[in-house]
Amino acid sequence: MSELNITCNQDIKEYELFDNMDLKLNLLKGIFSHGFEKPSPVQKKAIVPIVNGTECIVHAQSGVGKTGVFSIAMLQVIDESINATQGIIIAPTRDLAQQINSVILSIGKCLKISTAVCIGGTNINDNISSLEKKPHFIIGTPGRIIDMIERNVLDTSSLKILTLDEADELLSKGFKDQIRSIVRHLPSNIHINLFSATFPQEVVDLSKSFMNNPVVFNVKKEQLTLEGIKQFYITVDKEEWKLHTLIDLYNTISVSQAIIFVNRKEKCNYLLDELTQRNFTVSIFSSELSQKERYNLIEQFKSGATRVLITTDVLSRGIDAQHVSIVINYDIPKNNDIDVYLHRIGRSGRYGRKGTAINFVTPDDVTTIKNIISFYSTQIEELPANIAEII
Repeated sequence: MSELNITCNQDIKEYELFDNMDLKLNLLKGIFSHGFEKPSPVQKKAIVPIVNGTECIVHAQSGVGKTGVFSIAMLQVIDESINATQGIIIAPTRDLAQQINSVILSIGKCLKISTAVCIGGTNINDNISSLEKKPHFIIGTPGRIIDMIERNVLDTSSLKILTLDEADELLSKGFKDQIRSIVRHLPSNIHINLFSATFPQEVVDLSKSFMNNPVVFNVKKEQLTLEGIKQFYITVDKEEWKLHTLIDLYNTISVSQAIIFVNRKEKCNYLLDELTQRNFTVSIFSSELSQKERYNLIEQFKSGATRVLITTDVLSRGIDAQHVSIVINYDIPKNNDIDVYLHRIGRSGRYGRKGTAINFVTPDDVTTIKNIISFYSTQIEELPANIAEII
């Protein structure tokens, strides 16, 4: 996989090795234990500025190590000897918050750090109890975090750094007011950093209203699709023919792990029933699952115990399963939401690995798929007959 070309609005030094970043020894141990051998392109540039207190907007696609950037930087900044909450990470979904917490604990396992996950759908009293212990990190969703702040349970007086992950979601209409409220309760000298694969201009403009001369790391739009992901389409003349197309595909190729995306949760249940009747072993990931069920299912999938997940865009951000080899867009994202395409196919081909995205295209999807190709300046080729030899 060739190096990504990252543009930056300031002259920033690159660090080719984690060892050269002047990180804590025990943090380095955790980095290597986590499986990182050398920094990804965005990690080479963005970790040290954040550690040094520079506020950053990191615009990079899924799978290139954004979570590693802010996890490593924040673990370096946190003072383990102080029993106080010093860092907050906000994510738009519960599942992404859980995923981030797992990464923080994994990379920081040689450090004496503590975390608390603060998300909706969990017991408020449990949250209160965990926050009263003053964990070094709080990872959560906007609604529950502002609730804890307003209840005077979350002590913000020692906070050093705030990270917004998937900031395009957090600064959209649904969360924007909550994020503004959170920022108003934080110390005036707190360092704020934003991360996302997509950054509409209005989001960049809004973010700058509460950031201090941020450095912007930008991967150009035409580079947003991972080079490690092969993209194909299959023409399906009628919606009702998709199921048989999917079955034919699975009879053709060997799949280690796959995610199948649909646009509506009702279709998740439909596919589960149809595929189960045909003796396919699949699971569905749905917003209807309890938080515990969702967490357990993600862990099973990451461990390989579950091989195929059917889901809506509730899972398009945040899961980093090592062995996702194929993403199937059973439904193409809606035309007014083509940013989602990047997040979906980013589930395969995580940094340094290969992956395949296969899109089922009906006549109604032709305009959308053309817009996706144009938007990302990418190529999506027709699925060849010898696909089993290619992937």
